[in-house]
Amino acid sequence: MISALICLAASLNVGLAQNREPAQIESWITSRDRSALFAKQASPAAFQANAHARGPVIVVDPGQQMQSVDGFGFALTGGSAELLSKMSPQARADVLRRTFATDGDHIGVSYLRLTIGASDLNSFVFSYDDLAPGETDFELKKFDLGQDRKDVIPVLKEILAIAPGIKILGSPWSAPAWMKTNNNVRGGALAERCYAVYAQYLVRYVEEMRKEGIAIDAITIQNEPLNSKNTPSMQWQVSQQLVFLRDHLYPAFTKAGLKTKVILFDHNCDRPDYPLALLSDPVISRFADGSGFHHYGGDLAAMSLMHLARPDKNVYFTEQMIIEKPGSPTIDIAATVKRMLIDTTRNWSRNVILWNLAADPENKPHTDNGGCPMCQGGVTLDKDAVTINLAYYTIAHASKFVRPGSVRIGSTGAGDRAVGLTEDEERPGVKRVVVIESAQVLPNVAFRTPDGKIVLVVANDTQSVNGFAIQYRGEVANLRLSPGGVGTYIWAAE
Repeated sequence: MISALICLAASLNVGLAQNREPAQIESWITSRDRSALFAKQASPAAFQANAHARGPVIVVDPGQQMQSVDGFGFALTGGSAELLSKMSPQARADVLRRTFATDGDHIGVSYLRLTIGASDLNSFVFSYDDLAPGETDFELKKFDLGQDRKDVIPVLKEILAIAPGIKILGSPWSAPAWMKTNNNVRGGALAERCYAVYAQYLVRYVEEMRKEGIAIDAITIQNEPLNSKNTPSMQWQVSQQLVFLRDHLYPAFTKAGLKTKVILFDHNCDRPDYPLALLSDPVISRFADGSGFHHYGGDLAAMSLMHLARPDKNVYFTEQMIIEKPGSPTIDIAATVKRMLIDTTRNWSRNVILWNLAADPENKPHTDNGGCPMCQGGVTLDKDAVTINLAYYTIAHASKFVRPGSVRIGSTGAGDRAVGLTEDEERPGVKRVVVIESAQVLPNVAFRTPDGKIVLVVANDTQSVNGFAIQYRGEVANLRLSPGGVGTYIWAAE
């Protein structure tokens, strides 16, 4: 009976193949030896109805649909914007178009994270309501976007002219010093007497950016609430955040009529208990859109745990620093794409944001006493000279083709149960079913895009496998991908 079914399926595939041209597969490759850096391959591959699979087989199943995609991109820190604003207009236009446009070999970055006030990747610390020691401003009469008007906002408007639909997340590193228990930009906590005014501060940020023509799609209320070592930074325990969110931010957002999403946590994968505790409150559960994670600690599977516990809430990946040694003859693209694109989205994240867009050759600017001296940008800017780094190519392998509104679909993962066919040892031409209890496929993730394409991202994190096969709707394509390489493969869904 099984043999009859296999023969029937094979005959149907042959019939289908006779009625249409084999689907062509467009390939964009990055090789470990840098011989190809997100380069489109000249000769497309094609699916064949009766091809014999060579190498591990990835079965792509569009019938399985998981989360939608919001986008892939970087943090546009104040330091990034400062460096970009110092470039000549033409050089800046070139690097922004290369990064945010989708035509040609431009990579189509579709998500940005802004810092609400300064982060540790600014030249100096500021908030939007800085006061002299001892002063307060509970009516926010002195609120002003200030420094952001000089660099972040002008650069962002140039980006919006290229990519008007780009999604933007805002995250604060600290409340203004006068609102804090230690009156300092580093460490300390938000004083309880300032909960209401800080909620209004965040409302004003969204409203003032909107006046500039900048729509803030989502905010978090504190970057890394369990890390008080950065300058600036602010510790925020879960019990305190719960009160702030429930009793102050929710009423403030509701009164202002804001539709901006609120994303919880914004810290490492080792503490999923933090956002789950917040979501246990019924008001926050209704109000919050989901939770954001970094991966400086813990396991990315924590995001799947969040989805398991609260499938009604979204999961986001809001920060990760990716660095490489300048001038390295090789690029560690496979391991990075596996972790930052494949493992994040297979664990239900709707986005991936890397830290950060741009830095200079010394990884500046950053604050003293708590800034990040190793935070390399996706691009290195030395006046008008531009160097493209590992983080840029990592994001490119998803951002160009997995456009917002795409949906993750099923594809064989490592360890999945799979089925294969072999030829009977004694009777040539007779097929046998082989049950594979633990598939040894290359790390991968697949999407269906709004324009009817399938996109498959594959990372060859081995030292010996030189190729793999894709099975789609019963047809097979054999592809070569050298060890340490990454490929993005695109074909028509029907």
